[in-house]
Amino acid sequence: MMRHTLVLRAQPPLRVDARALLPAALCTLGREEVLRLALPHGRERVPVGEWFDVQSEAADDPRPQLRLEGELARFDAIGAGMDTGSLEVRGPVGDSVGTGLSGGELRVQGSAGDLAGCAMRGGLLEVRGDVGDCAASALPGEIDGMTGGTLLVHGSAGARLADRMRRGTVLVHGEAGDFLGARMVAGTIAIGGACGKHAGWAMRRGTLVFAGAAPPPPATFVPVHSAFEVIWQLLARDLARFGGRFAGLPARDVTRWAGDLAVQGKGEWLVPR
Repeated sequence: MMRHTLVLRAQPPLRVDARALLPAALCTLGREEVLRLALPHGRERVPVGEWFDVQSEAADDPRPQLRLEGELARFDAIGAGMDTGSLEVRGPVGDSVGTGLSGGELRVQGSAGDLAGCAMRGGLLEVRGDVGDCAASALPGEIDGMTGGTLLVHGSAGARLADRMRRGTVLVHGEAGDFLGARMVAGTIAIGGACGKHAGWAMRRGTLVFAGAAPPPPATFVPVHSAFEVIWQLLARDLARFGGRFAGLPARDVTRWAGDLAVQGKGEWLVPR
């Protein structure tokens, strides 16, 4: 099994569909085969060797591994459809990183464009910088958004984070834009910073945790006064392992709001105090 490191040497003039750069696919290829691998670039397909230097070595680890390095903001769909292995990206990436991720670990040491983690089904997507709009949401024309896995963002997120989310966990250490968790069906979203307008709009189930400054609950959410301490401690301790503003959650009490009653929703806002 081979472990490859692709180091960007030249920027492509157009955007590149990089979904073929997967650990499981490349670990069976030799260095020369990787250099000849063609990626869609505009109307053409261009070999990897046109843009990257490739460093290869034999690996004893049975888990497929791949590393990409450089300014990869013009490379879209990195890690799309990945189901196993480890993919590390040292630099910013384009749109649709981790789309359809179902297994393995995808870690980005930089920021990502729009549609990060869309339609995720499993695995871990960690972004050290910011993500754009519609992260962990549904693909255009699809009904379901994220259905499993974990999206961890150390920076901030754009608008419509986790739109139509059905399962899984989304944690953002920074801020989030408008329509956070809109039309959410299930899952957990935890935000460390402030968020924009219309959070939880039309959510039917699921949990929104505001570790930082929470917006005023809309009129279609109502306070819930039933006992919640045990469940809150279990959730708070699970979130605390991610550090930042989440680390102190187990020591804080929480206020619970239910909604969105405009759609007969049974979701919840958890606002620590």
